[in-house]
Amino acid sequence: MNGRRLPPLVAAVLALAAAQINAASAQELPANAQPKQYGSGWECKRGFRQQGNACSEIKVPENGFLSDAVSGPGWACQYGYQPLGSSCVAIRVPDNGYLSGPYTWDCERGYRKVGAGCVAIAMPLHAYLLDSAQGRGWSCERGFRLQGNACEAIKVPEHAYLTDSSLGNGWECERGYRPNGDACLRIDIPAHAYLVESGRDWKCERGFARTNGLCTAIMLPKNAHLDSTGNDWKCDPPGRRQNDSCAEPH
Repeated sequence: MNGRRLPPLVAAVLALAAAQINAASAQELPANAQPKQYGSGWECKRGFRQQGNACSEIKVPENGFLSDAVSGPGWACQYGYQPLGSSCVAIRVPDNGYLSGPYTWDCERGYRKVGAGCVAIAMPLHAYLLDSAQGRGWSCERGFRLQGNACEAIKVPEHAYLTDSSLGNGWECERGYRPNGDACLRIDIPAHAYLVESGRDWKCERGFARTNGLCTAIMLPKNAHLDSTGNDWKCDPPGRRQNDSCAEPH
């Protein structure tokens, strides 16, 4: 007030009022509480939880830590531990296993879960491990086929090659050969014929028809032309095919 001192009596009254206000505020906040950041009222400090009009300490077990969850005990277990009552107990990871999540474990590659342990996957010769331990957990190498619980070599005949398909006999004949039992026989291509794209059969050239394993020249009757295949013929419109000739419509 413009540098002037308050009268002693006024100063004493103001000091007493401030002390009473502070005392009243202190009485409103329980131990380990603090005013809310927004709005009125109070809340418990971190590590404490409201019970009635008081803040009780959250008991964090060994190998645990305070959590920010509103519900629950107010604590969680460290990685590799799981809650059991009011404690955090270590997750038992068997030999050849590893932690795969907060409360779970899995077996290393080459092992599978059996009960509470990890058992080695037994593989026959000429087999390899799969990424998944489901089923057998292994497959046969290329050139071998599953027979029971073993991998047996696929017998590939002359003029054949291995396939990647698990179906069939495991091999296919080379181009120009066709399967015949456990062998590949050469395809005999007659004159005026050629191998189709698959290499498993032949087709007559344009202007020839397949007859009894041979390619015979197509004899076009009057008023006829080769069709789109080149291996048969059609009548010129408006003629109609009758046996080996083209008849004019009546």
